[in-house]
Amino acid sequence: MADLTGARVLMIATDGFETAELFEPRLALESRGASVSLASIKTDPIHGEHAGEKLGTVTPDLSIDDVDTDDYDALVLPGGVANPDRMRMYNRAVEIVAEFVEDGKVVAAICHAPWLLVEADVVDGRTVTGYPSIRTDLENAGAEYRDEAVVVDANMITSRKPSDIPAFNAAIIAALEDELVDEPEDEPARH
Repeated sequence: MADLTGARVLMIATDGFETAELFEPRLALESRGASVSLASIKTDPIHGEHAGEKLGTVTPDLSIDDVDTDDYDALVLPGGVANPDRMRMYNRAVEIVAEFVEDGKVVAAICHAPWLLVEADVVDGRTVTGYPSIRTDLENAGAEYRDEAVVVDANMITSRKPSDIPAFNAAIIAALEDELVDEPEDEPARH
């Protein structure tokens, strides 16, 4: 089992997130030792959904306005329809996505969450997937769309729907393992 001790992962979501797409990746990462923080528009509890019905709540750890992307190694964006549609209207959420991509950090988005990648203008020339209904949005933003459970393009990981979560989680874990292995060790002091 992968040891992700020391990995710091940020998730951003708001009301209307797909419950499984937030809780399952978070559990998979935490069970391997990663530290996962959830940021939202406010720090009040947010509600999840499944099949259009409210299902479960979670309390964010911090506001998106308080996020310093330098504090994290990866960004995970759960889907649902309402969650990314609301989140892409907040400039700071879009800036967070762009900063992670610009810094070459792992960015993983599932279902409708690639809308945030489109809004951040980071999919042009990339190969991605997402929920079938956002295919045209992704292609219009310059991406090549593939109808696959998970698509990895450099540091960007995308998946289509809740049934893809096992492949999505495996790709995130593998990318974080690679990132942790590639991190330079502190150089010994020179005398």
